[in-house]
Parts: sequence; C-alpha cells; structure tokens
Amino acid sequence: MFKNLQQNLGKVINQLRGQARLTESNIKDTLREVRLALLEADVALPVVKELIEQIRNQAIGKKVLESLTPGQTLIKIVYEKLVQIMGEANEQLNLATQPPAVILMAGLQGSGKTTSVAKLARWLKEKHKKSVMVVSCDVYRPAAIDQLQTLASEVNATFYPSHNVDKPEAIATAALKEAKLKFADVLIVDTAGRLHIDAAMMNEIKSLHTILNPIETMFVVDAMTGQDAANTAKAFHEAIPLTGVILTKTDGDARGGAALSIRHITGKPIKFLGVGERSVALEPFHPDRIASRILGMGDVLSLVEEVQASFDQDKVDKLTDKIRKGKKFDLTDFKMQLEQMTKMGGLKGLMEKMPEIGQMTHKNVQTENGDREVIRMIAIINSMTLKERAFPDTIKASHKLRIAAGSGTKVQEINRMLKQFNQAQKLLKKFKNIAGMQNMLGKFVGGQTPRKWM
Repeated sequence: MFKNLQQNLGKVINQLRGQARLTESNIKDTLREVRLALLEADVALPVVKELIEQIRNQAIGKKVLESLTPGQTLIKIVYEKLVQIMGEANEQLNLATQPPAVILMAGLQGSGKTTSVAKLARWLKEKHKKSVMVVSCDVYRPAAIDQLQTLASEVNATFYPSHNVDKPEAIATAALKEAKLKFADVLIVDTAGRLHIDAAMMNEIKSLHTILNPIETMFVVDAMTGQDAANTAKAFHEAIPLTGVILTKTDGDARGGAALSIRHITGKPIKFLGVGERSVALEPFHPDRIASRILGMGDVLSLVEEVQASFDQDKVDKLTDKIRKGKKFDLTDFKMQLEQMTKMGGLKGLMEKMPEIGQMTHKNVQTENGDREVIRMIAIINSMTLKERAFPDTIKASHKLRIAAGSGTKVQEINRMLKQFNQAQKLLKKFKNIAGMQNMLGKFVGGQTPRKWM
C-alpha cells in the first residue's frame, strides 16, 4: 500500500534534504509536488486542498523559514498533517455494553465483508479473549452462508446457521436471542451487499440496524476503489450511523487514496486494515504509523508487535537453549525461521515497515521474488529425510536429484538454499542466543518509535 505515494513523496523529500534554507518560493514548488503526489494517489480533491492549505499555513511561518534544518522541519509538518487528516490515533472497537456486543457489517458486494467477519472474529478471540458468534443475513448471494460457515470453523468462532429461504430480519432476531442464551461476548452480523447502492439494500440494512441496535456498525470497503470508497462510505453513513471503517485489500492497493480520504469525508475513523487473504491478515489502523510508512520512515512498532504475535515462543526458547548448549543449527531450525517469516506477511510485509527500506522500489528490492524463494526453500527442506535435515553435509549429488524431483525445483536451487543456510548458521554463531536479539527489539515496545526526519 502507498507504493506510488511513497515514491513520489520520496522524490520531494530528497529535494528538501538538499536545501540549505527554505523560501516562500521553494515551499510553493514543494507543495505543488506534494499536491500532484496526493492526486496521483487518488486522494479526494477536497482532502488534498485542505491538507495543502494546512501545510502551507504552517510552513511559511518563522518556525520553518528560520529553522536550522528547514527541510526536515517541513517534512515533520507534512507528517503531522497526514496523521491529523487520517484521525490522529487508533480508535479501538467499543465493546462496553451488556453482552453480546453486536457488530453489524455493511458494504457493497465484493468488498470483502464475509472474510472480514472471520478476520475480526479471530482478532477478538486472540487479542481480547472474547467468545464470538457469527451469522450471515446474506440470503441473496449463492454460497454466502456456506462461506461464512467454513471461515467460522477456520477461526474457531461459533456459527449460527441460517438459510436462503429465511428473511434477514428473522435471522438477525434469532441469532441475537441465541447469542444471549449461549453467553457470547460478541455477535458479528454479516449482511448482503449489492454491486451498487440501491433503495432495497439501504432499507434492509436500516431494518437490521433497528432490530440489532449494534454498538458498532462497521463499513467494509475495498481500498482499490480509491476516493470512490470514501464517497460510498459517506452514502452509507447518511443511511445508518456508522461507527468505523474496515479498509480491505490494502495489500493490492498501490495508491492509498482511500485511507487518506475516508476520515475527512465521512468523519468516521478507519479502525482496521485488511492486508491479505489469510484470516490473520487484519491489523488495527494507526494514523501515525501509516504516515511514517508513507514518508519512508518505516513502522517499527507494528513490526515488533507482529514479531511478538507471530513467533512461537516455545519453539524460539528451545532453539535458544539448543544454541546455548553448543548444538548445531540445522535445516529443521532453518525451516522454522522461514515459516515464522511467512506468518509475518513475508519479505514484502516486513520490508514495508522497515525505515528507509520501505521507500525503495521493487527494482532495488525484489520482495515478490524473495517471498517465492522462501516458499521454494521450505518445499526443498520438506523433501529431505530427517537425517539430511539434521546433517546437511551428508547431502550428495544423488540426494540432490531426488530432493529436486520431490520439491519441483532444480539442483542449482538446492545448492543456493544450502549456501544461504550456511550463511545463516555462521551468523547465528556470533549471537549465541536469540533472546538477545528479541530484547533489542523489545526496547521499542512501550516507548517512542525512533523517527528520523532527515
């Protein structure tokens, strides 16, 4: 997400860093470039106008013009205004009500509502230890109910069965009654979508809202629709009182215009980002962290949180103890590390959150190729015997031919993987324990993220 905006603003930032001093003239030129970058990112025009005006008003003051580092000061102003336009801080779900807390999901067809229901259920179970029931009131889309049932099973949420012949209002009433009987903490209600906004759709969602009286009404919208996402959210908010937005498919959106437009146009906060297809691919929306990513300063706090959430601490402790005792780091251990990386969104997901690196183009950092390489390496190790994994030095040419056939790879790829394994083995010897590396990352948690305005 924000790839295009990162690249365009990156050029502006690099120009600013070379300025010995700023004048009203070169601030004007800079703001023109920022304006073009925002428009190319499909940010809504009213948002662009207000953002540029706010930056201009603050930038032409003495604080910037007389600053010893005017370029960095102006970048800081851009950062602060980006945060402000997106909503200042993360707004969490409000679950402070008599259980069950009802969350009503609304949106157009194809926006990702049903998968977002499952992702949100998983997030509530894992992060807040809530018991969650889900129900589908979508009686129009073929297999919508079956899809939610399958996803509910995947995330271990309670599924309330419904049928295409039932009325959505009747389903909602029965599900709410069942959630109370089973003492569910949260009831998430999936609703029908249309290809466009129509009277029938709005009347139905209004009726469901009246019956359920939800504490949260979340609008689910596809990020790739750009500023249209903000306009659609506004239309829904005029029909029912939205409390927040889930922006989906952000991993496929290179522009990011929706994220910068929705709060300003609707007045409602983005609460979550859908960052992939898997049920774990949901992350809270933090305006300050997103602004940091846009300006190429990375997102260290989110990276640390993902590391802590994704790593199997028991496995890490066992590996640490193994290395401390002087035992060799083998291919089974190497495979575990590769699998942990894929859990955190792969190489691309990691690098987007790292300072400076997130700003690089794919020409410089081939993250997609890197992710495919990781998957290939796991397949190669899976095709080895337990003895070969424990003693890689025993792998001969004939073994490599068998492994290549079993993993669908070439012998050259096996040689490359073994070379990378040897490099990882040598690096790990220098650390002697993984806990030391984790403690280093852990210092960021609970404190200020170090930011570099230069």
